[in-house]
Amino acid sequence: MKQQPQSAYELQKNVEYRNISRWVKISTPSIYKKVIQLEEKGYLEAELVREGNMPEKSVYRITPEGEHFFMDLMEKTARETVSIFLNFNAVIMNLDFMPEEKRKELLEGIHDGISDLKETIEVKSGERQHIPLTGRTILQQQLEMTEAMERWLTGFEKEYLKKK
Repeated sequence: MKQQPQSAYELQKNVEYRNISRWVKISTPSIYKKVIQLEEKGYLEAELVREGNMPEKSVYRITPEGEHFFMDLMEKTARETVSIFLNFNAVIMNLDFMPEEKRKELLEGIHDGISDLKETIEVKSGERQHIPLTGRTILQQQLEMTEAMERWLTGFEKEYLKKK
């Protein structure tokens, strides 16, 4: 909505198309909920629009208060300590509580998940030359992180399985 007015559905489709949910925690239901909350707070303003024979839809645009909120949020987020949440760390932390024969299988599953993510990022990077620099940079960041995770997991796996 910062770029142009749009409906919550269009925003959700943009999030899906740009694979934003791979980079930040966001879900389709939360998009609709947040749009309503932001409108209630005065950060977005809705206009009912009808296109052809389609039913009316709300098209949202950012208000001056929304612009101010956006700037504050950007500044606050840029100053926060970076946190890295990797859901597979819960598995790593609890490997010792798993049967020995299951541990290697779980580690292979993590390897597969990292490889799948890496492959998806590589495909997206190659397919979308029209992606703006900021998006391409995030794809590169994510690719380098998957490579680092692969190296880390390989080293951990060797040491962990040798120990057991």
